[in-house]
Amino acid sequence: MVWQQIYDPFGNPVISTLMAAVPVVVMLTSLAFFHIKAHMAALLALGSALLIAIFAFGMPANMAGSAALFGAANGLLPIGWIVLNIIFLHRLTTENGSFKVLQDSLARITDDRRLQLLLIAFCFGAFFEGAAGFGTPVAVTGAILIGLGFSPLAASGLALIANTAPVAFGALGTPIITLAKVTGLDEMELSMMVGRQLPFFSVLVPFWLIWAFAGWRKMLEIWPAILVAGVSFAVPQFLVSNYHGPMLVDVIAALISMACLTGFLKVWKPATVHTSAALTGRVDNSKIDAEHEQPPAVGGTFSGDAKPAVMRAWMPWIILTIFVFAWGTQGFKNMFDTRPAIDPQTQSVKLDPQGKPMREANPIFSPALTFTTLHLQVEKVPPVVPAPKTEEAIYKFTWFTATGSGILLSAILGGLLMGYSIPQLARQYLRTLWVVRYSLITIAAMLALGYLTRYSGLDATMGLAFAATGIFYPMFGTLLGWLGVALTGSDTASNVLFGGLQRVTSEQLGISPVLMAAANSSGGVMGKMVDAQSIVVASTATRWYGHEGEILRYVFFHSIVLAILVGGLVTLQAYVAPFSHMVVGGH
Repeated sequence: MVWQQIYDPFGNPVISTLMAAVPVVVMLTSLAFFHIKAHMAALLALGSALLIAIFAFGMPANMAGSAALFGAANGLLPIGWIVLNIIFLHRLTTENGSFKVLQDSLARITDDRRLQLLLIAFCFGAFFEGAAGFGTPVAVTGAILIGLGFSPLAASGLALIANTAPVAFGALGTPIITLAKVTGLDEMELSMMVGRQLPFFSVLVPFWLIWAFAGWRKMLEIWPAILVAGVSFAVPQFLVSNYHGPMLVDVIAALISMACLTGFLKVWKPATVHTSAALTGRVDNSKIDAEHEQPPAVGGTFSGDAKPAVMRAWMPWIILTIFVFAWGTQGFKNMFDTRPAIDPQTQSVKLDPQGKPMREANPIFSPALTFTTLHLQVEKVPPVVPAPKTEEAIYKFTWFTATGSGILLSAILGGLLMGYSIPQLARQYLRTLWVVRYSLITIAAMLALGYLTRYSGLDATMGLAFAATGIFYPMFGTLLGWLGVALTGSDTASNVLFGGLQRVTSEQLGISPVLMAAANSSGGVMGKMVDAQSIVVASTATRWYGHEGEILRYVFFHSIVLAILVGGLVTLQAYVAPFSHMVVGGH
């Protein structure tokens, strides 16, 4: 029997919204104020969400349980799988000693911590966001920064702040492609609109990043390099998104930005070198938990010339980059996850109406598990969607084409080339699994919470509160995207949750639906630094376990202020010339 979502179960929008917000409040207060461990905070929030979904919003208990299990499965694959394997690779390079050589090679480009941060957290991180997304950039850059000597709070918080402007075009444009599907709006128009919002912040975020790290005066000392990094990213971001499409925006922009910044640093040097790796302007007593310290490096020096040693040190990360990029392409996924659809009667390949060969899921590489209690049993209703729509609940176990699998294979290959034996790799993997066990529980619980709020309608109830803001909707609609990512940990998931609502509400208010759908994605990128999933990835990558609340308190201010700035730009684009002339498709 199909269950229809109820968005105002108490007959009072204020009470219903406050009740729907309880799980979010439980999560944030547990982490930020009561200093409860992240996995316990996530489980407490999940428990409160189950109680509210069942007893306040009337969701059948078996459906609520299925929604939580569905979310937990999606948390472990792809997110947890990425975290586990990137930490495995990082441990291999640290114990082998090659990470110290990599650190020295980066120092030869620049030993200024501010410039290292620009290169790694912003430029290098943006490449991994564009190629893979889903936690990969924070995991990789956080691990590198901690290896370079940045304090755990600095490495975690700054990796999160840097991973904002590229997010809407992450994972080869997945958020925009998904947004087009759920809203029915033109994919290219959405790409163009987001590409007329985020480039402003692609210039701003590098300045913001260095200011957050070293302070205003230290930021001004290297403003030419920051400007080069930001502009060389923003310009390609605008051009590719507006004239090519969403898929290669981040990859192209990141490669150009890295090349431009590296080239610029060959001809320009800062007047003073900033060597402190701790945060300026605040007490930063963060340190890696002693019980989780990496063992001392063995074999840390390489014989022969320095250049071969540097190449060997970079080799695992170059392999990682190649694998991640390959695993992120749709052609690679199609090769394994699908197969030609065969007509059982004629034994010939089925053709679509355009005469092109049809493909179907490959049960070997992409087996599907249908959550029958949930699949097509939950119905979203207006005003959240234009017409009643049942929700699917099919878990696709893409075990080989998941990004984490590419990372694992790259780590094994890199480990073998570094001289590890198969038994040594197996032992290291088991140790890594033990180290990240609580992080995996947290990620599973957080995604369980996100999926439960989606299927129960708790998220839509909060979204409708934003939609009731009238003339202020461009601001609050943008913050709705921020809320969606803060809840789910994914710009793609936020677009699925609120994309339809953004279109319906904007059309009712006479605002461009393309503008507000794009604002959902652009505003969402600033929520990426406060979602519990990303914070857990950051704390795990930097081996600063149990300090998720401190990371959250550090990044929250940056997240909300940047989200409000995005909302301000969207408001100008909605109402004020010449910004309104940037809107694609008009009103």
